[in-house]
Amino acid sequence: MKTKAVRIHGKMDLRLEEIDLPEVGPDDVQVKIISDSICMSTYKAAVEGAEHKRVPDNVAENPTIVGHEFCGVIHAVGENWKHKYKPGDGFAIQPAHFYKGSQMAPGYSYPYCGGDSQYANVPIETLLTDNLLHYDSDTYFYGSLSEPMSCIIGTFHAMYHTKAGSYEHDMGIVEGGKMALLASVGPMGLGAIDYALHCDRRPSLLVVTDIDDERLARAESIYTVEHAKSLGIELHYVNTAKVDDPVKTLRDFTGGTGYNDVICFAPVKSVVEQADAILGFDGCLNFFAGPTNTQFKAEFNFYNVHYLYTHLVGTSGGNTDDMKEAIAMMTSGKINPAAMVTHVGGLDAVVDTTLNLPNIRGGKKLIYTQIEMPLTAIADFDKLGETDPMFKELAEITHRHNGLWSAEAEKYLLSCKQH
Repeated sequence: MKTKAVRIHGKMDLRLEEIDLPEVGPDDVQVKIISDSICMSTYKAAVEGAEHKRVPDNVAENPTIVGHEFCGVIHAVGENWKHKYKPGDGFAIQPAHFYKGSQMAPGYSYPYCGGDSQYANVPIETLLTDNLLHYDSDTYFYGSLSEPMSCIIGTFHAMYHTKAGSYEHDMGIVEGGKMALLASVGPMGLGAIDYALHCDRRPSLLVVTDIDDERLARAESIYTVEHAKSLGIELHYVNTAKVDDPVKTLRDFTGGTGYNDVICFAPVKSVVEQADAILGFDGCLNFFAGPTNTQFKAEFNFYNVHYLYTHLVGTSGGNTDDMKEAIAMMTSGKINPAAMVTHVGGLDAVVDTTLNLPNIRGGKKLIYTQIEMPLTAIADFDKLGETDPMFKELAEITHRHNGLWSAEAEKYLLSCKQH
């Protein structure tokens, strides 16, 4: 069958094209994609082209479909998978399956599977590793956001701590401990705030930093200090650009003892070194941010490594269990990652959006692959609604949901655009 898809041909060379998908064979599952959220990792793949670890060396001759945060419904199922999937079932996909140690992943490596497409054939590796997940919801953007949320959840699970005299690591953040999220009011940082407040192992102190007052104010309006207090968590938002001594200011929240858990969301040398400087005894620093500079370096206090047992970990992506946890928490209402989304658009908006992603302010750019629509900021719905009835209704819906994208908004948009 024919499908429209955005494919990578080389460095900064993305193209929206119509391609032929192979017929569904006995070992195939074909899916209809409804939503895909654009990730900075896709921009990095576009920048690096064939040099990217997950993009094939021969991508110029055999282009692959981009987009790895996607959700939709099963369209057709080959004979060998009918015991597990059936047409009409919802799905979400965990692209990081590491089959036999391979870095290949949907959205980077496959000519017929990626999220920025109307339809796709799921690779056999994804099926064999049980990473085509059942998704029992008709709110598709949650399924797309389950992938970035799984990365956040994996980060929390990867934190570790030690006990005197023991060589076993106690995995996860310290329950009731002190936690700092640095440069944490971008889309992934917002997801981390949500998870820190609502997961089953919460800190007693949570400090969120950035250097942008507007973004800090938005974060505080969504995840309020009062709500955190009702959960037994002392929450602070700090603009570190407006204090004379950021390290002292942040340590003062802990009474000077430092933090058990610190996550750094920006690949900036000064922020990494600030994160190191606020660690307490046995403190764990997670470098979440993915730099594009292969020689990125920052200083780390090795005196504290030796005498205070501070340590460092880095995570890139989550695993299948992390994604299942994300889906369960979203569909049960424990977390609402809609705060991550600031723009929506159609498949025709993917190329320009991805190639210019660092220059577009805001959070996640959510794509509905079955429609055509310019990338549009949720904040612009009111103005656009003055002349467009669809945006007028979307503005009213988002106002009912604290200015956030929602299941109601998704259903209304799709009903307008697919008729």
